[in-house]
Amino acid sequence: MNNHDSMSDFLFSAHTRDHVHAPQATDKAETAIDPVCGMTVKLNAGKPSLDYQGTIYHFCSQRCHERFGADPWFYLSGHAGNKPKAAKKATLYTCPMDPEIVRDAPGTCPICGMALEPMGAPVEGPNPELVDFTRRFWVSLACAVPLVILSMGPMVGLPIREWIGARIVTYLELLLATPVVLWAARPFFERGWVSLRTGHYNMWTLIMLGVGAAYLYSVVATLLPSLFPMEFGGHHGEVAVYFEAAAVIVTLVFVGQILELRARERTGDAIRALMNLAPKTARRIQPDGTEQDAPLENILAGDHLRIRPGEAVPVDGIVTEGHSSVDESLITGEPLPVEKIVGAEVTGGTINRNGTLVVRAQKVGSDTVLSQIVEMVASAQRSRAPIQKLADRVSGWFVPAVVLVAAAAFVGWLVLGPQPSFAYGLVAAVSVLIIACPCALGLATPISIMTATGRGAQSGVLVREAAALERLAAIDTLIVDKTGTLTEGKPRLTDVLVGPTFPENRLLMLAASLEKASEHPLAEAIVAGARARDVPLVAVSDFEAVNGKGVSGRVDGDRVLAGNAAMLLADVGVDTSAFAGHAEGLRQNGRTALYVAVNGELAGLLALADEIKINAAEAIRALHADGIRVVMATGDSAVTADAVAKALGIDDVAADQLPEDKKALVERLKAEGRVVAMAGDGINDAPALAAADVGIAMGTGADVALESAGITLLKGDLSGIVRARTLSKATLSNIRQNLFFAFAYNAVGVPVAAGLLYPLTGSLLSPMIAAAAMSLSSVSVVVNALRLRRLKL
Repeated sequence: MNNHDSMSDFLFSAHTRDHVHAPQATDKAETAIDPVCGMTVKLNAGKPSLDYQGTIYHFCSQRCHERFGADPWFYLSGHAGNKPKAAKKATLYTCPMDPEIVRDAPGTCPICGMALEPMGAPVEGPNPELVDFTRRFWVSLACAVPLVILSMGPMVGLPIREWIGARIVTYLELLLATPVVLWAARPFFERGWVSLRTGHYNMWTLIMLGVGAAYLYSVVATLLPSLFPMEFGGHHGEVAVYFEAAAVIVTLVFVGQILELRARERTGDAIRALMNLAPKTARRIQPDGTEQDAPLENILAGDHLRIRPGEAVPVDGIVTEGHSSVDESLITGEPLPVEKIVGAEVTGGTINRNGTLVVRAQKVGSDTVLSQIVEMVASAQRSRAPIQKLADRVSGWFVPAVVLVAAAAFVGWLVLGPQPSFAYGLVAAVSVLIIACPCALGLATPISIMTATGRGAQSGVLVREAAALERLAAIDTLIVDKTGTLTEGKPRLTDVLVGPTFPENRLLMLAASLEKASEHPLAEAIVAGARARDVPLVAVSDFEAVNGKGVSGRVDGDRVLAGNAAMLLADVGVDTSAFAGHAEGLRQNGRTALYVAVNGELAGLLALADEIKINAAEAIRALHADGIRVVMATGDSAVTADAVAKALGIDDVAADQLPEDKKALVERLKAEGRVVAMAGDGINDAPALAAADVGIAMGTGADVALESAGITLLKGDLSGIVRARTLSKATLSNIRQNLFFAFAYNAVGVPVAAGLLYPLTGSLLSPMIAAAAMSLSSVSVVVNALRLRRLKL
């Protein structure tokens, strides 16, 4: 197709569109019509305007002014009227803790009370909940620090109470704790109340009860100290208060929440990285032959677009002019570009390597393959349940038990206890709630995760998502990508085969000198191979590249051709049968064969391959020994995939896989009851990484793969999966030990706090001792978690 014919066809197809100039003035020229939105605009009212080709256009807002200025032809030609009038898809909101909750407006989760988050593409701008919690944290910290100094000063030899006066210090503590509990901690109390009202007991229930009990008890002790028996007085006769415990608990919970919110906010980076693969503008060829860069949102199906070398393809379409090679690793994961000629399909987000293409848009907006990948990643991310569910499941029975014991203790002392029975009952109930405060339970999981992630980072295992460590210990199936995961990810010259009369170095010099003029990755591999063998390169003349076949040119006086059998046999009549058997054997071993002819005679054969990583076989043997089934999923051909699988002893192979195929494979295996991990490094792996129970990204891969995975191996080393699994098992075991410590103290302390030993000792457990026991349980949890720092990986 020549340029004149193609442009004529384009003009013919475009003339059927309406070309209506937007009317500008109405009666008495007092108003004008906004060409973008069609609204009536009052003149001389300070509204924006723009002079375009001698005509002044008026707009209702700055937004319409900017949209018009970016693409005047789109609105003045009537082209905008062809844009589908589909209703804008409403943003849905879901709960990160309970993803089954979906609402059409922001709010709080009816199960746990957490703020709902938008589904799909991340909303631009800061997370309002993160902003709010950060502000509340700083207020809490500002109050908690002086509170700790006031209450703990005497324990470190700072006689603050003597300096100021014990009674004044107590009122200062009340003054400092009140804004923390009644204002800063309000979201926690709201969530705790929701958990009580709905019967879904969780960490918020414990936090509300623990903080509320410590604060209310302290308020009563401050304002009505006469209610308490004398034995509960301190050195100066005042009743002990626990305002600092309430404030510090709230402050520490905010620290954990802010870290979690920031981590969840980063999960949107995967989707942002995918969305940024498509350019913001596209060069539209207009019916009069002129070209203009237009916003991508204004590109419609049927538009003709020019894509220059190095540019990203803006939409899915069909090539109508030109030829080039396009990097489609976005879809296939393979490093070799794909030749594109007239009639070939191109995909939005892929990269045009060398030639110029004219493409007719077919799928735009949410219909493109890239948009579908974005939605797949977003959907898979929403399906994840955070690791805190483990503590919440335990809290489901622990919280009601603690409340019942506290209530029973209060009623028991009120009915059966000595006078003042009400005070005894109140102290017993508060002691029960304080000793069961969620500090140790709240620390049990995050302290182990923090220690484990630090230990993992030292060994090249980065944990982006805490829940990934929990799930990795339970996997029984590992899906691995080939290129960049099992192999090095780039072709390398492996074999040079020559005829009996042709020197090997001469063949390599001719072929590499010729390929130096090409931009193909295979050519780069041949040149690199020649230089590694210290083969000198010379100048090339009459160079010509034949799309999809090979290259030719004159090197050192010889006419040299390098390409596939079709080029040598069909195009120039060179017989390739002498090396046909060798070529087939190389292909069976996963190599690419390239014939070389010199002056019309077959001179030899070059073989290139993406080499298997050195320790891949050892890592797979270790995974097999651990009872894990290994499946390879690759966009490469079945012949190459089978060769790699055979060399490594992989259990199963899925070849010619597109991104949606890999994701479907993950979902099928999960539906069979398997716990699946996916390891990959390409953009095409992102949906599968996000859909798997555990996504493992190679650190040498694409940013979107790293953002879609819960675990990243910095060195791109498959043996890192073995190290990560060892870390996972140790971490999960450590968390279980921590939970045991947390509940063991409660199992002993709660009955004692309720008054079980009163018949033997004649006294109740002081809330001060209850607080000390609570602190001891937290210390034991921290010390146990720190053992992970010495874990051998």
